[in-house]
Amino acid sequence: MNANNRIHAINAIAARLPDAPNGNLPPDRSMETYGEDVFGEKAIQTCLPKAVARKLLATVKGGQPLDPSIADDVAHAMKDWALSKGATHFTHWFQPLTGGTAEKHDAFLEPTGPAQAVQKFSGKNLIGGETDASSFPSGGLRSTFEARGYTSWDPTSPAFIKRHANGATLCIPTVFRSYTGEALDSKTPLLRSVQALTKATKRLLAHFGLEDEHMSVTLGAEQEYFLVDRGFYLQRPDLLQTGRTVYGAAPAKHQQLDDHYFGSIRPRILKFMNEVEDRLWKLGIPAKTRHNEVAPAQFELAPTFEDLNLAVDHNMLIMETLRQTAARNGLVCLLHEKPFEGVNGSGKHCNWSISYGGRNLLNPGSNPKENAIFLTVLSAVIRAIDLHADLLRATTAGAGNDHRLGANEAPPAIISIFLGDELSAVMHEIETGQAEKKSGRAKLKIGVDTLPPLPADTTDRNRTSPFAFTGNKFEFRAPGSSHNCAMNQMVLNTIVAESMDAISDKIEAMPGDFNTNLQKLLQRLIRAHKRVLFSGDGYSSDWPKEAAKRKLPNLADTPAAIEPLRDPANQSIFVKYGVLTKTELDSRYEIALEDYQRRIRIEGGVALEIARSMIRPVVADEFSKLATAISLAMKDGLKVGVTGLKALSLKLGAGLDDLHVKCERLDKSLVKGTPADQIAQMDELRRTVDALEYLVDDARWPLPKYREMLFIY
Repeated sequence: MNANNRIHAINAIAARLPDAPNGNLPPDRSMETYGEDVFGEKAIQTCLPKAVARKLLATVKGGQPLDPSIADDVAHAMKDWALSKGATHFTHWFQPLTGGTAEKHDAFLEPTGPAQAVQKFSGKNLIGGETDASSFPSGGLRSTFEARGYTSWDPTSPAFIKRHANGATLCIPTVFRSYTGEALDSKTPLLRSVQALTKATKRLLAHFGLEDEHMSVTLGAEQEYFLVDRGFYLQRPDLLQTGRTVYGAAPAKHQQLDDHYFGSIRPRILKFMNEVEDRLWKLGIPAKTRHNEVAPAQFELAPTFEDLNLAVDHNMLIMETLRQTAARNGLVCLLHEKPFEGVNGSGKHCNWSISYGGRNLLNPGSNPKENAIFLTVLSAVIRAIDLHADLLRATTAGAGNDHRLGANEAPPAIISIFLGDELSAVMHEIETGQAEKKSGRAKLKIGVDTLPPLPADTTDRNRTSPFAFTGNKFEFRAPGSSHNCAMNQMVLNTIVAESMDAISDKIEAMPGDFNTNLQKLLQRLIRAHKRVLFSGDGYSSDWPKEAAKRKLPNLADTPAAIEPLRDPANQSIFVKYGVLTKTELDSRYEIALEDYQRRIRIEGGVALEIARSMIRPVVADEFSKLATAISLAMKDGLKVGVTGLKALSLKLGAGLDDLHVKCERLDKSLVKGTPADQIAQMDELRRTVDALEYLVDDARWPLPKYREMLFIY
């Protein structure tokens, strides 16, 4: 690798011709092809006998237990459908505790004799499988010699076709558990939490006289990401191994002018986005919005709302599709939360809501009963976030997100709720029992008076709030762009279920008029938990001080953020609702801590390697050449230019000495230091390297620079 590679990469990008206006037909994203690679309701009704289809759809759509007698029929139909799509293999597609997905491909091939075979797929193959669980993170749940892990079909998330250059694979969404039954994945506790919230919601709404209806939790996950040219990426060992740049001096221009946000999308990027949408639409993923984000080279994709379990699966597929499509276009998709220092990082905004009988419970209603339900559900969420902010914060922890949270681009690590002006005023009226003068209303009575009209987007948004009410949903903005949504949604479901049950307990213990009792109960809830409501600037230096006065947790880094997972009181909630056992929770803590420590160590190792083997030789050589030039100039009696050469030589020499000292400190820290010490030493070394980037001859600097990676693509 040499410095000229930077120039070659730039020249290659500059020489790339734009796509001719009519050179390529656009991807087929018609409604006829939408969902064509999904074994969904349409395929089920087409491929299966009516009676079998009816039973399967009762499980898929109605949550009924799966009838095992139909497994062979479903498997046979699914195999024929997959073969017609070009698939040769099937896999149980699951989400281990790596943060990603996993798959083991098996051919439909079934030998019947010498040189003879048929294509076969049984109900047994469909419903469950066995795979090696020893090498997946388990946090102590499994030992290396205990290899067995089991996958079990999740029929509520439809099977789909994953295409690649040489064929296709039938993917069957599954859960993943150990031989002894512990959950080794993200999907199992998510499904358990949905069951817990469903039960608690139905119990609560029964007090309002509502009949048993279908209840659903929905999610819309906005995905942010960066794109860089592959030519630059391959010259950055830090990007290759850690997903972020451990070095990089700030360019004169980055995002100060706000000219990238919602700007015109470049043709190369638009081609990439079209291909992404084409693939997602065929997978039945409702990718709706695409745009430039705040930082240069940063973009966002947002789907519409879906059932929570399906939305989580789809987000995992979105991330994979972004990465694979980028590679086909000579780009690299960076999902790290902070790939570039000094510009905005990337998050995953999780928009959560719950519906009952087809009605969104977080939407103010049109009659007194609906408004009473809305206020009760809203109060349950406020109580849940106030009491368990530490648990919700734990779900956003990670080495990458530590760089992003609170960095004047993302919400702070302090979890608070933003309600907006009008809704805050309503909650204040309930708390005080007095009408706001400007509202023009009489004293508000729960279940009797209607809420004031709340048209869509009547209140401004608050980008600095980690948990904001946005009209008919809550937007959780703190999760990182690389995170699996499953954990934060699992925690949110569980704590809201606990809060709803606490309200139901109170209602059931209060004799007398229901509406009067409910008003008193909500009044007490708001008074007890209003400390978590905050409508101000989360970036302000005054907010941490105010939050401390309110006794809100401020868990600034990953080690502190994941500690609440070990709190017995916190663990008892998940145990009570059957979402996670104590052992499973302990394992999540161990996995998170180990992942954090390993990532920091890898970053430190890469930083040290680059500094010693790429930066130091260039600086030393340039210093040597300067020293020779100064010596020759003085020998020849030259006076012009010598002062400048000496000044630059002194700066380079001091930088070279500083580089040596800080490399040694980082080296020692990697051997004996803590992650916090390693981070501190990396930061010190970065300051030295970034300063040297401004001094060394641009043509000789070995790493692609920010001004190139962020603007040339």
